Amino acid sequence: MENRPAPTERSGRRIGLRVLAAALSATVLLATGIGWNLYRDLTGGMATSDVITGGGITKPSGTDVNVLLVGVDSRTDAQGRPLSKKVLAELRSGAEDGVLNSDTIILLHMPADGSKATGISIPRDSYVNIPGYGKNKINSAYPAATVEAANKLRNKGSDALTVERESRTAGRTELIKTVEQLTGAKIDHYAEVNLLGFFSLTNAIGGVDVCLKKAVNEYRSGAKFPAGPQTISGGAALAFVRQRYELPQSDFSRMRRQQVFLAAVAHKILSAGTLTSPTKLQGLIDAAQEAVVLDSGWDILGFARQASNLAGGNIEFLTIPTTGQTTNDHGDVVTVDPDQVRDFVAQKTGAAPDTSTAAAPSGSAKADEAVSPSSLTVDVRNGTGRTGLAGKVAEKLSDLGYKRGKADNIDEPDSSSVHYAPGHADAGKQVAKVLGGVATEEDQDVPSGTVRVYLASGFSTSDIRADDDSSSSSSSDGPPPPPAGPPITAEGVPCVD
Repeated sequence: MENRPAPTERSGRRIGLRVLAAALSATVLLATGIGWNLYRDLTGGMATSDVITGGGITKPSGTDVNVLLVGVDSRTDAQGRPLSKKVLAELRSGAEDGVLNSDTIILLHMPADGSKATGISIPRDSYVNIPGYGKNKINSAYPAATVEAANKLRNKGSDALTVERESRTAGRTELIKTVEQLTGAKIDHYAEVNLLGFFSLTNAIGGVDVCLKKAVNEYRSGAKFPAGPQTISGGAALAFVRQRYELPQSDFSRMRRQQVFLAAVAHKILSAGTLTSPTKLQGLIDAAQEAVVLDSGWDILGFARQASNLAGGNIEFLTIPTTGQTTNDHGDVVTVDPDQVRDFVAQKTGAAPDTSTAAAPSGSAKADEAVSPSSLTVDVRNGTGRTGLAGKVAEKLSDLGYKRGKADNIDEPDSSSVHYAPGHADAGKQVAKVLGGVATEEDQDVPSGTVRVYLASGFSTSDIRADDDSSSSSSSDGPPPPPAGPPITAEGVPCVD
């Protein structure tokens, strides 16, 4: 058996940094300059997925990096193998065999200088446009594309492991596209952790410290905790981040718990007691290999060097702005204004606004003057296969003052969108907002004074609303969004619901 030198605190800290990016929803196990044996163990068995456009192309050092951190409610390990009944019982996962949900979605922004990182949570029920699938809750992007790809692979006669691996790659890619469209941020890397990861990670580091404002006993998630500060691990840690029933703000309270949990994990991993323990380091490596998936081609060593300042609480967790809560054909949803989200993300990450999607500057003519509906003719092309939808949409738009153009059927497009004439992006954006925030595209075939609407599966007439109400929380049937609260950092242990 090969002798392995005990890691120094410095090499341990570098291993811990890699674990941090794997524990931050996936929190990706980082490594830099560590002993070869430990680095080989860390990376040799890590599951990867080719989900980033131009996979294998490393982003130059000295530039900002955006990582999509995803926690999935999956009954398989990182290699796609089903978990045993014994493990599922330990995870308290219930009998939802085959269920796949991306219940934790966080955009982690790492600035070029490695200073304070920002994690921005996206509510799983955010009602957004999903490219190729229409509007739905954002956590449906991953499973929808996974199921579609799996069916195609089975029809080709692919074996079970191939179906699992390649269909999940399709699901991850779809989620990345959806987050990029919503936030305006280009995703550079992807990290995913499953149920087993939360369980194993906390066991490996000896638990994490959290604090609750009051006692909890909720049977669906298995969450049973006293009030006050406490250390949790294993199944209890998983229940802590999964509970949403009987919380004052449901998913918003759960998101805050997840942020507190991830900050606590970051603090624990970067502490000397964890980083100098060979046993705990090996446990972290084992946990990552069975529960974490990274995008292929990631230069982890370079990223670890850039992330070296994460120690000492240099991580802040926030949540995207929302405009309300309502109920539609897809159930209870959280409404968002994509323009508002993109502006928020640009502000918090220091990124330049995407001029193709950002709102016009305050005080400009486009910011102050809306396009008169009576000056626009709207053609509607229905690709959903639902009879009469083009006419219904045209009628609703006509009721809002737009001129009725042609209404006909076409083959289904990749996603619902509004095409506008060159130089008339304001008209396209206005109609897109009325339709619930679908994508827009400049099209030379569209004449001036006209916009052309393309409808794909998932579009609902319930998405149509008057433009002056489109970003207002009062347009939702439910209560206004809850207050954001102070940002969560890796310093201290704040008490939460």
